[in-house]
Amino acid sequence: MDQKIIGRKEKVSLPDLGLKLVWAKVDTGAYTSSIHAENLDVVEINGKRMLQFQALLPGHKSYTGEVVTFEHFREKKVKNSFGQTEVRYLIETTFELADEIYSAEFTLSDRSSMRNAILLGRKILRNRFLVNVCKVNLARQYRNK
Repeated sequence: MDQKIIGRKEKVSLPDLGLKLVWAKVDTGAYTSSIHAENLDVVEINGKRMLQFQALLPGHKSYTGEVVTFEHFREKKVKNSFGQTEVRYLIETTFELADEIYSAEFTLSDRSSMRNAILLGRKILRNRFLVNVCKVNLARQYRNK
């Protein structure tokens, strides 16, 4: 598969979360990708441990308020942007970028103080994309071709 060229910010879709064409920061300095999540709760449903949360911030134009539930999740230690280690929930979900659908891991974190609610790290980018840091929204050129 050829690597596609994307910019430093791109619109991504996360169908399992009900999100379509949401701006994401492409961060080659971050290893793990992240999504802003609120109201995280581990609950038991039909005898299974499940993770429930709301993606994005209320007020974000793509915010639905919908509570999404994941059966498969785990906790992961992550160094935040300040160099401090914190434990975050990690989910595996699909995302769409440059007219391709991929499976990838995202941690759930409080990104309320960040400009973008979604961050795409190196693990997602590796062997899939090249990043032109001077441009934004280059993935649109691949849509519907």
